[in-house]
Amino acid sequence: MAHEGVARRGLMLVLSSPSGAGKTTLSRRLLAEKQAELSVSVTTRPQRPGEIDGQHYHFIDKRRFEEMVRQSELLEWATVFGNSYGTPRAPVEAALEAGRDMLFDLDWQGTQQLREKARDDLVSVFVLPPSIPELERRLRSRAQDPDPVIRARMAKAGDEMSHWAEYDYVVINEDIEQSAAQVRAILAAERLRRERQIGLTEFVRGLQSQL
Repeated sequence: MAHEGVARRGLMLVLSSPSGAGKTTLSRRLLAEKQAELSVSVTTRPQRPGEIDGQHYHFIDKRRFEEMVRQSELLEWATVFGNSYGTPRAPVEAALEAGRDMLFDLDWQGTQQLREKARDDLVSVFVLPPSIPELERRLRSRAQDPDPVIRARMAKAGDEMSHWAEYDYVVINEDIEQSAAQVRAILAAERLRRERQIGLTEFVRGLQSQL
């Protein structure tokens, strides 16, 4: 927590990992603890039963999405299986200006786009599984996907893990409690970076004036 006399600019925390390594569980933990707010993406895919517009996604049509791309209203975007997804710039900028931290669940390509546009605000964490057998066990224990999907996720994991060195921090998620504590420590340190404490100059001058 910043000192009351020092304003702080918020940061963008990105968690990436192969499917099954635990980033979704970590994200939910951080959100429940109010460590950060979730950045809500826009998407052109149809709304699914139980999804709430503005909470899970902002559902928009293809024409509006293309307009947002043209107007540079998105910090990052991608098209997957014919549906487009993107991060709206305006709400993220407003949150950072107000000193609030934003959480992003992105792959390495989305993280790369964010880095190009907002490097100073970005803190990136790559989550690794402790082993490949454990990764497969977690994917199977979810009991959500048939065998061919699990095999495809395992095959994709190798490519995703090859990008670990592009991240600021790496967490090996053997134990979720320990991993959550490590991410909280990363956040605590990054919030204290000199350049994020935008009122420090005035604060130090105030201290010096009392000498």
